[in-house]
Amino acid sequence: MDRNPSPPSSEAEEEEGDAVGSTVYSKHWLFSILTRLIEVISPEKAEPTGSPEGIRTELDEEMENDICKVWDMSMDEDVASFLQEFNAPDIFLGVLAKSKCPRLTEICVGILGNMACFQDICMSISKDENLGQMLLQRLCDSDSPTLLETSRLLLTCLSQPEVASVWVERIRENPSVYDCVCFIMSSSTNVELLVKVGEVVDKLFDLDEELMLNWIKNGTCRSVGPSVEDSPEELPDFKIVPCILEAAKQVRSDNLEGLDVYMHILQLLTTVDEGIQAIVQSPDGGKETWSLLYDLICRELCQPDDPPIIVQEQKTLLASILSVLSAMFASQTEQEYTKMRKSNVKFPFSCYFILDMPLIGSLIRILQYMEDCGKRPVDNSKESEQEETGKADINEEDFHLKILKDICCELLSNMLQELTKENTLEGLHQGHLNEQTCSCAFQNLLPLYFASVESFLEVLREADQTLADNLEKRFPSLKVNA
Repeated sequence: MDRNPSPPSSEAEEEEGDAVGSTVYSKHWLFSILTRLIEVISPEKAEPTGSPEGIRTELDEEMENDICKVWDMSMDEDVASFLQEFNAPDIFLGVLAKSKCPRLTEICVGILGNMACFQDICMSISKDENLGQMLLQRLCDSDSPTLLETSRLLLTCLSQPEVASVWVERIRENPSVYDCVCFIMSSSTNVELLVKVGEVVDKLFDLDEELMLNWIKNGTCRSVGPSVEDSPEELPDFKIVPCILEAAKQVRSDNLEGLDVYMHILQLLTTVDEGIQAIVQSPDGGKETWSLLYDLICRELCQPDDPPIIVQEQKTLLASILSVLSAMFASQTEQEYTKMRKSNVKFPFSCYFILDMPLIGSLIRILQYMEDCGKRPVDNSKESEQEETGKADINEEDFHLKILKDICCELLSNMLQELTKENTLEGLHQGHLNEQTCSCAFQNLLPLYFASVESFLEVLREADQTLADNLEKRFPSLKVNA
């Protein structure tokens, strides 16, 4: 539901020179609202009872309606510039410092968020150290709407290259941000808030590997940050991976785009060794992470009853999930082999969550769907009408599909190489392995993963000689030399 009323009709047309820029909004009316805000935060306007430094805890209906109109109007660049010219950010800073009214705080942060959409204003807001610190403290707020607007504002600033580094450095110097973000991810049930906070974390990790490393290592000791009156009294000793997983579980059924965000955060963690270790060396040994990703791949995404085109709709999400699974697989494989060498005992690769035939079947199905999408008939009439921008979009789509295919093939090849005769018999019995699926796998894996395919074929020959012979005929390069 839209929280804000529509912007007001203005008398600017009746008063020459009163219009804000090219809009029909009245300068006089806007100035009057800013004046009323100043009066609201003035000491003499403070509540006579309760906290003497705090302003009213609730807005009267007229004031709320008027300030909400300003919120809507601030999406216009001329209005945003007018507010900047008359030092509205300083007024909002005063409100944030003194307000005990969640709705007023939310609206003021929301207006700043709209203003920050414009580059020059964003630079001005970002350079204001007092305002920047106050906004970061709002992440410890207990009011979900305020948290949502604060996250939206931070994401807007982090998305502008001219000021992104300012905010990254500011966040790095404020350890309390880590605690507040982890608290939101681990405890909130507000899907919209979780998605926006996830986007902020995703952007931060993408912008600054050092900050990501700091957050990965965090949780081993309590971080210390600014004390915020309405923040939780005692926060747990957060670790980043469980918090990300908890948020992903909350958004998975309601918001596929939000799930995509959290899976990409996990993928970013696996780009550094510390991140992989944080996942696979967690108290549960990575079981919770693997279980969630397994469920998504094998039971929710790209299922047998979905049309092949689904792989295009889910390509970035699938790529992130498979990338994390691949990193976990490689890490666990290395650990298992290390154990084998140290103990000098030969035993099959036995990590309980790895050699799972439904997962191998899902990987092959993704490759099959990608092949089916590539065989779709081309509409020549539409193709001839495509502009250069359209072609660029198609190329970008092909690029993402290629990334998905590369990740899928890498994980599949690694898993096939570890299969035993028992695993293979299980796959044949369950229907995950047959001539059609094996042919699809070989078609995509060869020639790059020749060694993996050859290794699997040797095991397959022990389990089903006829199937192995048929595959050798279809792929002559695999014939074993006498």
